[in-house]
Amino acid sequence: MLKEFKTFIAQGNVLDLAVGVIIGAAFGKIVNSLVEDIINPILGLFLGGVDLSNLRVILKDAVGETPEVAIRYGNFLNTALQFMIIAFIIFLIVKAANHIRRKPEEVVVVGERV
Repeated sequence: MLKEFKTFIAQGNVLDLAVGVIIGAAFGKIVNSLVEDIINPILGLFLGGVDLSNLRVILKDAVGETPEVAIRYGNFLNTALQFMIIAFIIFLIVKAANHIRRKPEEVVVVGERV
C-alpha cells in the first residue's frame, strides 16, 4: 500500500494539481486586491465617495452587546466581481490552450492534384 501511495504521489498529475492549487490561491489574493484596492475606490469615486464593501441593508440595529443583523450586499458585489474576473481569466487561458492544442489544418494548394 505504501508503494502504491509513492507511485501515486510521484505521478505528474498530483504535482500539477498541487502547483495549480497554490498558484490559484495566490491568483485569488491578487484579484481580491485588484477589486478591493483599485476597482472599488474608482467605482466609489464615481458613485459619490461610497465604499462598496460597506454597503448593506440593516435588518435589526445593534442593541447592547447584540450585533446588528444586516444584508451586506456590498461584500457580495465584491465577491461577484472577483469571480467574474477569475472566470474571464480562466476562459482566456483555456481558449489559448485549446488554440495551441488544435492540429494545424491541412494545406491545400489550389490547382494541384492530389
